[in-house]
Amino acid sequence: MALTSYEALSPLNAHQRYDMGLVALVAGDTARARVQSDSILAERPTHLLGLVLAARAADARGDSSGSRNARQRLLAAEKAERAKPLQEYTDHDADLRAAIEQARSR
Repeated sequence: MALTSYEALSPLNAHQRYDMGLVALVAGDTARARVQSDSILAERPTHLLGLVLAARAADARGDSSGSRNARQRLLAAEKAERAKPLQEYTDHDADLRAAIEQARSR
């Protein structure tokens, strides 16, 4: 039901797509989560939320190569992206910090 509600908000911005992707992951819908990450990254290939979601969706699918690639891209984009005053980065700051720390430790 939550996913259908999000879809009704169309067109979705990156923040909404990330939130929708997280809900999809919790629901076990890795395909939908991947579609949301792909949509974010198609619009902006270095968007931190898109990269975090891509890594988590890959983890959920058991795709270690995809996860590793997304995490490498996340680390490469971190500094430049964090300098941008995006509200979604502020709203998901703790989530981003945790994902970046996890990427560094792998």
